[in-house]
Amino acid sequence: MKGKGKCLCGSVELEVEYASNELGACHCSMCRNWSGGPMLVIDCSDSVKISGESNVVRYKSSDWAERGFCGKCGTHLFYFLVPNNQYHLPVGLLMSGDDYKLTHQIFIDEKPKYYEFKNETHNMTGAEVFAHFESGA
Repeated sequence: MKGKGKCLCGSVELEVEYASNELGACHCSMCRNWSGGPMLVIDCSDSVKISGESNVVRYKSSDWAERGFCGKCGTHLFYFLVPNNQYHLPVGLLMSGDDYKLTHQIFIDEKPKYYEFKNETHNMTGAEVFAHFESGA
């Protein structure tokens, strides 16, 4: 499946390919601080083509990840997992319809009680996420 997206001001455009329509939600405090709520993303692996790269600001938010945003309008563009060369794009950024399915949630132990998703998903705590990546899965 292919998707396209662009920032609010149009300075950065993204073209992506993704293997499925499955979404993930991250409830970690950093994602919630960055996005104002849970981060709803689709895994785009390394298939992201960025036009207007000179306008992209990459913030190294941890030893293993960068968060990208437009330096002109501030639109959140991606979460980049450095060791895996893996992009996760906010689903709202993509202009490809709404045929997505929320299938998994991470850092479920950090999710505040004031919201909840109604569908069943595979849930992982922060410790389980780190163990998953340390095992090389």
